Amino acid sequence: MTEQVAKGRWSDLGRRLVSAVVLVAIAAVDIWTGGLWFILMVAGLVGLMAWELDRMTAPDGELVQAPGLALMAAICLFGAVGFSAPIDVALIGVIAVGFLGTDRRQRVPATLAILAIMLAAMQLCLLQHKQGTPALLWLIGVVIASDVLGYFAGRLLGGPKFWPAISPKKTWSGTVAGWIGAGLVGLGFVTWGGAPWGLVWVSALLALAGQMGDIGESWLKRQAGVKDSSNLIPGHGGVMDRFDALTGAALALFLLLHFFPALPLPLAEPDLDQGLIRFEIPLEDSVPSEPELFGPRIQP
Repeated sequence: MTEQVAKGRWSDLGRRLVSAVVLVAIAAVDIWTGGLWFILMVAGLVGLMAWELDRMTAPDGELVQAPGLALMAAICLFGAVGFSAPIDVALIGVIAVGFLGTDRRQRVPATLAILAIMLAAMQLCLLQHKQGTPALLWLIGVVIASDVLGYFAGRLLGGPKFWPAISPKKTWSGTVAGWIGAGLVGLGFVTWGGAPWGLVWVSALLALAGQMGDIGESWLKRQAGVKDSSNLIPGHGGVMDRFDALTGAALALFLLLHFFPALPLPLAEPDLDQGLIRFEIPLEDSVPSEPELFGPRIQP
């Protein structure tokens, strides 16, 4: 009996690993390319997540179209990088209004969820555009470390449940392990990148925010009576299932930077003579003069 339980704990590990490798490869290419291609990738993910959200909450036969949502998201994200705030607000409002036709019980949660997804997507694009690829990799690394350590610690150690009414599988051991893993990522940037020490606690805080994103999506699925947001990603479920933690962390970072603009973040400034990357605390007025849609420019 014990052996069967142990096998059940790891039954989905193979599919999860294969899907994760494919996702990491695709993301690595887009992040390395940066600029336009990164924005398009994020916009595509927004479209798919919005489609999944509407699929869970809308009455039968009234599903929105993912391509249209992705197009609106792309325009909005281009506006974010170009600092066109009125366009951003208008388009986010248009996308959110589309969810007012959902089931009455899900209307407010679905509208808040799509707003959270859009703001998180904007933060990802702004992070890549303003702070550069190292800052983006830091945020993604925080979420991955929290997910991976939380997954294995929860399966191996078990223990009391974190929030059993909403997420029966999430344990306190996995939750705390996620905070530790995220803090270690921040410590790595401090040790080898010269980032401010404050990045360690910011990393742990964003890990908690990512876990809340996971909890929030679990609550939405429980309200809709579904196990997964879709079956687009083998072993993971849907796009929302895979990127709920990143959405929560990016949204939290968006809010933190709004209220605390001097928050310690890795800000990359390539030193061409030494081949190193220096990290600083970003200044409030450090805004580029024009959008660099096709990646950062290096002056000769």
